[in-house]
Amino acid sequence: MENGRLETTDVTRLRRLAEERTADLQRVKAEYDNYRKRVHRDRLAVREIAVANVLRALVPVLDAVDRACAHEPMTPGLKDIADTLWTQAGSLGLRTFGEAGDPFDPTCHDAEAHHVSPEADRLICTEILRPGYRVGDQLLRPALVEVTGPPPAR
Repeated sequence: MENGRLETTDVTRLRRLAEERTADLQRVKAEYDNYRKRVHRDRLAVREIAVANVLRALVPVLDAVDRACAHEPMTPGLKDIADTLWTQAGSLGLRTFGEAGDPFDPTCHDAEAHHVSPEADRLICTEILRPGYRVGDQLLRPALVEVTGPPPAR
């Protein structure tokens, strides 16, 4: 340092050091951002698994309430219980599926009976014996159905 001035090599060395520290800081920031995103994804996945497990455990309760509603006189108390249970399960993402007329899909339907119809060109769910349940894309229980389809090819 001559007369209080930095030599050119000192300025170059300091600039290079500042660039290295800036690059290090950017790398650490990117790693932290990736970590935050990964933790957020993991938390969502854990939540989805927990919700699916709770809803899977409630499926027999939903079936029992549905049977009670179908076979017992609908009292205000029973109606309130059924409505509240379905509302809360729905708010957690539970969806029922299985409608008469749906194409039969072995990945989400269990066929209890198969009826032959010469007019049919493919397997169709003709009666829903027990609804299926999903939460998001996850299948909790397949629908139990009767299907009608064409005669087997010989």
